[in-house]
Amino acid sequence: MLEARNICLEVDAGEEPLFLLNDVSFCVPRGHFMAIVGPSGCGKTTLLKSIAGIKDITSGSFCWEGRDLTEEGDFEPHEIGYVPQFSIAYDELTVDESIENSARLRVKADEDELNDIIDNVLAETGLTDIADRQVKLLSGGQKRRLALAMELVSGPRILLCDEVTSGLDPRSEREIVELLHELSMKDGRIVISVTHSLAQMELYDSIMVMHRGNLAYHGTPNVMCHYFSVNNFEEVYPQLSGREPEDWSRSWLKHRVDYYKRLEKEHLQKFMQRGEEPPPPSPRSEEEEEETITPGFFSQLSTLLSRRFSIFFRDRGQLTLQIAMILIFPIMVACFTDQGWMALTNLNDSSGQTPAELARAMKDQANQNALVGSAISGIIMFQVILLGLMGSNNSAREVAGERLIMEKEKFAGVGSMAYVCSKVVFLSVLVLVQCLWMFLFVHYFWGFKGDVMNHLSFLLLANAAMTSVCLGISANSKTADQASLLSIYLVGFQLPLSGAVLALDDVLASVTQPFISAYWAWSGSLSGVENTYRDVVDNIVQTSFAPYNMCLLVLGAHIVLGIILTYIGVRRTRWE
Repeated sequence: MLEARNICLEVDAGEEPLFLLNDVSFCVPRGHFMAIVGPSGCGKTTLLKSIAGIKDITSGSFCWEGRDLTEEGDFEPHEIGYVPQFSIAYDELTVDESIENSARLRVKADEDELNDIIDNVLAETGLTDIADRQVKLLSGGQKRRLALAMELVSGPRILLCDEVTSGLDPRSEREIVELLHELSMKDGRIVISVTHSLAQMELYDSIMVMHRGNLAYHGTPNVMCHYFSVNNFEEVYPQLSGREPEDWSRSWLKHRVDYYKRLEKEHLQKFMQRGEEPPPPSPRSEEEEEETITPGFFSQLSTLLSRRFSIFFRDRGQLTLQIAMILIFPIMVACFTDQGWMALTNLNDSSGQTPAELARAMKDQANQNALVGSAISGIIMFQVILLGLMGSNNSAREVAGERLIMEKEKFAGVGSMAYVCSKVVFLSVLVLVQCLWMFLFVHYFWGFKGDVMNHLSFLLLANAAMTSVCLGISANSKTADQASLLSIYLVGFQLPLSGAVLALDDVLASVTQPFISAYWAWSGSLSGVENTYRDVVDNIVQTSFAPYNMCLLVLGAHIVLGIILTYIGVRRTRWE
């Protein structure tokens, strides 16, 4: 049984607190199908999220099978299923893949057991015939069925549904409500559905009517119209506005005992008509609990990685963009490599030259050296900036773009560390491919004169640092657009604040350069250039080079900082 005792949720609204939920109490027996209805803004979804533990209540308590959830902790992930208003499936995956991934992330079982779970859930939700269809090709009703199927893989004892029938045509709406009713009859499952629609009310075992945070009614559909003195369900909402919410709440409390007796009687009759016994109010056995243990870190990591690569290769837009950047950016750099390693002249033998000839030779040498130095410095910085742009594109939307799905999966038992590690591994592969191709292609046309591995290492670190920091930005941004904008700004400031083109004021440089990965990658790469050419670059660049070890340390710190920020952002709950 689920029981709510004097639930209150208040928020600061100025001089007086605003009650989103005001002294709400109710009971729901096992094997029950309940609707929460009411006008917009009445507290339906707030109550549902409070039951789930997504929203913290101000006072009161929820009890589940005799366990006080307020004192003893929220539902275990396997005990509860929550179907939100938004889609929890990726468009690029098929129905079968979506359910399989959900099962692998939530249920610890061998392959045969997992296959049985997937097949049973597909049949239970009527999705068997479209198991191979991509999510983006599903109708609204089919997507609702898929969302339910993804929750049923763990066999939850309480299923919470938030507006799962919104936007559907009447036939599809009725089919979903009938499906929910059937789900409530299996294994003593409680199904609670939030809906704005007052159609199909006769299919519910009970209806809870909310009015501005107050409980106005909770009883069977048969007596609901009588209670509100209306002829049909559609007249209930206008009737609510005729009295204050507190008045409806007091009225309900006066009739609560009688209506609950009727509700209990009809609840028993429902099972008797099917020749079944009402489910006993007892928790699962130890054997049942062992079957629903959440998979471990490595199992979840493997599933998340497999899913991410599948989505990547099926997302034609993102894949095309990645290929275009990998192919075009190195070509852009190679276009400027002609003068990068011109022979440097010297004036060791100046005998026999007139002063005018010597002056002219010195001028030519200075011009050539400046040209070579500028080319070497510019080409290295060009590579670093372009790899920084790739890094920004890699990760700016990686977390923020799927924030709600991530929150839903965390709620279902997916570990934050497994999620972060899956992103780090996936992005590391992109970084490695991008940097290797940039290095090999440019090196073929340019022929880096110096420590080749040193140059490659700093290209990798430059890309990895920007990727990591932008991943941290993504994990802590409210929206994907916000994360993208901040990441673009970060890349845009790399060149002017690096000091590689125009020298920065010493005070400004000391403040900004620690945060500019392009400076450290550029400086570190130049440390591996042959001494003759490095001296030429040093003569034309006013910004001093940082020591090799310092470059490694700072870029490594950028990567670590980005991962830490990512973990903090992923751990933080943000449903809105």
